[in-house]
Amino acid sequence: MNKFNQIADFGKELASLDSMDNIIDLIGAEAKRLVGAERCSIFIVDNDANMLWTKLSDGIGRIVIGIDSGIVGDTYLKKEPQIVNNPYEDERFLPSIDKKSGYITRNMLTVPIFNSAREVMGVIQLLNKTRSDFDASDLDTITFFANYISGSLELVLLNEK
Repeated sequence: MNKFNQIADFGKELASLDSMDNIIDLIGAEAKRLVGAERCSIFIVDNDANMLWTKLSDGIGRIVIGIDSGIVGDTYLKKEPQIVNNPYEDERFLPSIDKKSGYITRNMLTVPIFNSAREVMGVIQLLNKTRSDFDASDLDTITFFANYISGSLELVLLNEK
């Protein structure tokens, strides 16, 4: 089965969920599976507080950063996906999060999630592709995936308010 058929099957499962925690967990698990990543965080935009936050991140709990902080913040500001295969060599990288968790980030893919008004409402961050570095194919897959899940995420965020 190709990745796009896998995403379509995933959509049926996603449509059956209604709580933010369950939807974010399912989105994260599917994103990791699609590209073979070890970890996934879904950052939600809070424009009122100028923050990006996660409900839970694989292995670290909740993360809260400034809207312009790190590679995730840069993805939000530029409204475009990014591949960073040497994060410790990138001045935008926030090594303090690795230090806090004891995790070592080897590579990263970040993709904005747009709402129906084409504003960034979140960012998918995938860490540590297991077999190689992230590449253009991974970027295409997760960009398609972000567009696919955006409606469900937007609805659950509106319901949470």
